[in-house]
Amino acid sequence: MKLWMLTSVTGVFLVACIVELLRRRKLKEKYAFLWVLTGLVIIPLGFFPSGLDSVARLVGVRSGVSLILFLSVAFLFIVCLQLSWEVGHLEEEGRTLSEEVALLRVDVQELRGRLAEQETPVTSVEQGVGK
Repeated sequence: MKLWMLTSVTGVFLVACIVELLRRRKLKEKYAFLWVLTGLVIIPLGFFPSGLDSVARLVGVRSGVSLILFLSVAFLFIVCLQLSWEVGHLEEEGRTLSEEVALLRVDVQELRGRLAEQETPVTSVEQGVGK
C-alpha cells in the first residue's frame, strides 16, 4: 500500500471513529472538534503529498515529513497540557465536593442526635412517679 493511500485511509478512519464516538455519546463535543479537525487535515495530506512539501518550504523546513513530525509533537504537547489542566480542575472539584459531603454528614448526624433526644421514651422511673 502506498503512503498517500495509507494516510488518506487513516484520516477517513479517524473521522469515522470520532463521529461514531459522538453518536454513542462516548466523547464530548468540545473534544471531538479538535479530533475531527485533525482528521480533516490528514485526509488531503494523503491525496496531495506534494502540497505538504510546498508548505514545508514556505515555512522554511526542508522536508514535509519533518514538518509533520514537528507539528505532531507540538499538537500532542498541547493536548497533554489541556488534559493536565482538566485533571487539575477535576481534582479541585472533587476535593470541594468531598468537603461538602463531609459537612453534610456532620449536619445529618447532629440532626439525628437532636431527633433522638426529642423522641426518647419515658423511662421506668418517670412512669412510677405518675402512679
